[in-house]
Formats: sequence, C-alpha cells, structure tokens
Amino acid sequence: MIQIGIVGCGVIGNRLAAAIDDHDRYELAAACDLDADRAASLATDHGTDRTATTTDHASLVERDGLDAVYVGVPPLAHREVVADALAADKHVICEKPIAADAETGRELVALAEETDRITAVNLPFRYTPGFVRLREAVAAGEIGAPRRVELRFRFPEWPREWQDVAWLESREQGGPLREVGTHFLFGVQELFGPIEAVSADVGYSGPDAYEADVVGTFRADGVRGTIDLLCDHAGEEENSITVVGDEASLSLTAWYRLVRNRGRDDEEPLVDERGDTVSALLTEFAAAVDDDGGDLVSFAEATRVQAVLDAIHASEGDRVRPGIDAGGE
Repeated sequence: MIQIGIVGCGVIGNRLAAAIDDHDRYELAAACDLDADRAASLATDHGTDRTATTTDHASLVERDGLDAVYVGVPPLAHREVVADALAADKHVICEKPIAADAETGRELVALAEETDRITAVNLPFRYTPGFVRLREAVAAGEIGAPRRVELRFRFPEWPREWQDVAWLESREQGGPLREVGTHFLFGVQELFGPIEAVSADVGYSGPDAYEADVVGTFRADGVRGTIDLLCDHAGEEENSITVVGDEASLSLTAWYRLVRNRGRDDEEPLVDERGDTVSALLTEFAAAVDDDGGDLVSFAEATRVQAVLDAIHASEGDRVRPGIDAGGE
C-alpha cells in the first residue's frame, strides 16, 4: 500500500481522499490543514483510526512510513510544501496550477529533477474520456485540417458560490484563468503542443483583484486560437473548448461532453461520460511509483501552461511569447 498524506483539506483535498478510500493501492496516513477541525473532519470521513492530523505540513512530510504527499493548498504555498516533501524523500502530487507564476514553476521543475521521486500535477484532461476522444480524433484527421481552437468561459459569479475561499478573488494567486483556464490551456497543449505566442486584452474587477474580462488570441503549431472570458454577468456558466476543422468541428463542454458539429443541424453527441479522473491519476501515479510506466502530467508540462497564463496577464494587447517576453528562459 502507498501511504499518502494530504496537505490542504478543502473541497479538492476531500475529493482526493474519497478516491483514496476506493483505491486498492493507497491508504490515507495523514491529513494537514491550517484549520485543525478541517483536518480532523477529513481524517474521520476518509481515513482510519491510524490517520494522523496536524496543522504543520513540515511534520506531515517527515512522518515515518509516509510514501507520498498530495499538495492541495493555494498556489502561493505550493513551492514550500512541494520543496519540503521532496527534501523529505516523498513522492508528490501537486494540485494545479503548479504555482502562482511560471518562475516558481521552473524552480519546482529543477527541484524535482534533483530527486528520484515521482512527481505529477493534477490536470485531469489527460484522463477525461471526452477530451481523450477529442485528442485522438484531431490527431486522426477526423475533422480534417484544424483551422481554429476556441476557448470560451462564462462565470456569472466569481468565485463561484461553492468556492468559499477568499484567495480565489486575488490577482496574485486566484482568478478564473488560473483556476479554470489552466485546464483548457493544458488541453490546447495536449492537442497542438506548446503555445508559441499570445495577445490579450485583460480587464480586472478591481485593484489587485481577479480578471473579469479577457479577449485574446494565441497560436500553437500553426493553429490560431481565441480566448473569450467574462465574469460577473447575467447568464449561465460555460466552459468549453472547440476545435474547428475544414471538415467538421468538435466541442468539449461542461468539462466532459464531447459533441461533433455543435449547434448545427447534424450535431452529434460523441461522449457523455465523466470518467473517474482522480482514480485514473492515482492508478497512473502508483504505476510510476512501481517503476511500471505511469502516464502523468509532469511539472515541466504544467509550468509551460503557467507561462501562457503569465503571458496573457503581461500582454496588454501586445504579442507575447510565453516564457520569453513574459520572463523566463
């Protein structure tokens, strides 16, 4: 059994703990949160009578017999927790985004490269059935030559009602681009490789507050893309990625539904299955720990996504090359 500890016992931490409950390769050994009651609640709901709780992540990562650490704290705290876990010779799963900025992400890449520990970032499109089918269809030429990739986000309220955490409102580490856009920009990277250039006009909801209005373009492997984000408006929430080819289009909506030629008379649903992406991540991570493969999103892949987010914020309408014009190598 892989003995795993969870640092950060919020919504995502509890989701991971529930998946650990159902997985035959893991046991929840420890839980950490600055709120002692939250750590205790997670341990009670998902652990055993041997599950330890603490408010200090440093004591958790040093725990004897612990094999791996899941890092589910806000982005600004990722570096410290990940670095301490690696220094304690633990394997690490880090929640997305890898960090609040790409510079910190590159530091984490370097730290991971100095160890033989398994590291991964939780970006579930790698395992989402609808997205996997989208990736395979585009690669197989089922829509013809890709002509455009379109990202569209609508948030009537930000943070969303169920996200009761103040840090999501901050420009420094929150906002819908980091929280949601990360997934879809990773999706573009899965489809076409690294995004080479971006240009965006970004409007913010207030000083030091999250982006509420983004209109931009980007390019990856010669395919042009658009990003259209709006918060605090009348209407329904929407998150979608559409790849338009010269023969057909494919749209992934609501995180998992894949539709061919969405909105046309010949619209055809292709996938309507959520899949258990957290369980898939745990399975692939266990395979990697066992030195038996393991299809994981690397720290480097996640950092390339964060470099795109940095570039969008830095653009001010100008063309920016992620990781170059926005800072970094």
